[in-house]
Amino acid sequence: MTNRISFAVEQIAESATLAVDSKAKAMKADGKDVIGFGAGEPDFQTPAHIVEAAVAACKDARYHRYSPAGGLPELKEALSVKTLRDSGLELQPSQFLVTNGGKQAVFNTMMTLVDPGDEIILPAPYWTTYPESIRMFGGIPVEVFAGADQGFQVTVEQLDAAKTDKTKALVFVSPSNPTGAVYPKEEIEAIGRWAVENDIWVITDEIYEHLIYGDREHHSMPVLVPELADRCVVLNGVAKTYAMTGWRVGWMAGPPDVIKAASNMQSHATSNVCNVAQVAAIAALEGGLDDVAVMLAAFDERRVTMHQMFNSIEGVKCEEPQGAFYAFPSLEGLLGRELAGSVSRTTLDLANVILEEAKVAFVPGEAFGAPGYARFSFALGIDELKDGITRIGDLVSS
Repeated sequence: MTNRISFAVEQIAESATLAVDSKAKAMKADGKDVIGFGAGEPDFQTPAHIVEAAVAACKDARYHRYSPAGGLPELKEALSVKTLRDSGLELQPSQFLVTNGGKQAVFNTMMTLVDPGDEIILPAPYWTTYPESIRMFGGIPVEVFAGADQGFQVTVEQLDAAKTDKTKALVFVSPSNPTGAVYPKEEIEAIGRWAVENDIWVITDEIYEHLIYGDREHHSMPVLVPELADRCVVLNGVAKTYAMTGWRVGWMAGPPDVIKAASNMQSHATSNVCNVAQVAAIAALEGGLDDVAVMLAAFDERRVTMHQMFNSIEGVKCEEPQGAFYAFPSLEGLLGRELAGSVSRTTLDLANVILEEAKVAFVPGEAFGAPGYARFSFALGIDELKDGITRIGDLVSS
């Protein structure tokens, strides 16, 4: 008897971040006062000028029909301008594929590059979707762990030790989800040169490029190492920067042959991204970053507050987030201790105890390849944030 579900799909784990968010929302629907730190999306509304552009597009008959599977020509032109302006990376409009959000950009890239048996080096902690999308196409995620003692940043030496003759690509993310780490320029360049020297592809996710704090800066690897451009795919989207998670517009950019192949595949999978959302994305890219600056200032206040509050709780250690909107504290000091009459051996167990007892939801580190840690989003109001962390502190000290 054949399997009802294909092997490729059956082995995929549920998105832990969405699972936590769903459970928290279900408890709220039952009338429980739950504070959720799980969702990876800004709590701000999409800026008005973007919404207005979408409303106008709804009334324009041009957008009531199918459009090119790879993206509206005017959006691809805007992406070319934006990428040069923001990153210094010069790409032709034909080198972009517009996707249904950042996740489809990841999916398309893996499907286009990965063959069964290929090894993909995946620095950990990692976003939960990366290893699943690698496995889906028969690839093998090779995890390289960098903890808080390394600032959550892998070294060239670690990457070299993980490399084999089956290594096809490296996944590189800065700023990082889930840790908030931002690699310095010299380290990004060193990793890029290592990839060139070893003929290894780099899949670099830059979706948090504008969410950086203090004097840190974002640097695009193919700009620092131009020789890498022919073996590099850049992933991005409007979701985080412009508070457009529900609009589902992302993109992948890279060598012409890769983009052409991925576009052909997408033409058979989803065809074009919603035209109205694409027009909204154009308005976002061309509308400046004033709204982003307001959002970033709010995130910065929350970031500082969360960092300080976590480090005031006995048994919790938290590195200061440098980018994105996540803190990634170590909760190892809480493991093996009795809390509310139970002893947690893993952060997965601890997350359940804290959700049940303190009504606070977060994503345990196991979801990111980092047991002992946890991801807390600070994309929620400052008062709610303070209340949530205070609840954890009260539970720990009781």
